[in-house]
Amino acid sequence: MASSSGNSSISTKIQSSGSEEDLQVLTMDERKNKRKQSNRESARRSRMRKRDHLEDLRKQVSEFTKENREILATIDMTTQHYLKIEAENCVLRAQMGELDQRLQSLNDMIVDIMNTTTFYERDCYLTSTQNFTNTLCLNQPVFEW
Repeated sequence: MASSSGNSSISTKIQSSGSEEDLQVLTMDERKNKRKQSNRESARRSRMRKRDHLEDLRKQVSEFTKENREILATIDMTTQHYLKIEAENCVLRAQMGELDQRLQSLNDMIVDIMNTTTFYERDCYLTSTQNFTNTLCLNQPVFEW
């Protein structure tokens, strides 16, 4: 019965709508409802901001992934180019070594000729050697590409 008396006092308050207490109860209920609605709206806006932020982060991940792939492709191309150039350098170093040996050999021959022949013999020999060397140089490319 206590609960029925509590309900009856509320119904009594609602029935006598002109009193000051009734207005206070109504304004408090309105405030509660407005506050609840405001909280719901705030929560909805917060969820939307969170969703938008998450979408922005997903876009960034996608962009960074694409940029990363492009950088890796560039690194791969650069590495391949480097390896090609390094191989060419090895070939050129080998050719340079061979040419150094040929030059040293020719210089040794000249020294031997200078030490073992007379001036007239040297002149004849050098003239024939120059003609042979000029012919040899014109017929052989030094570098091959």
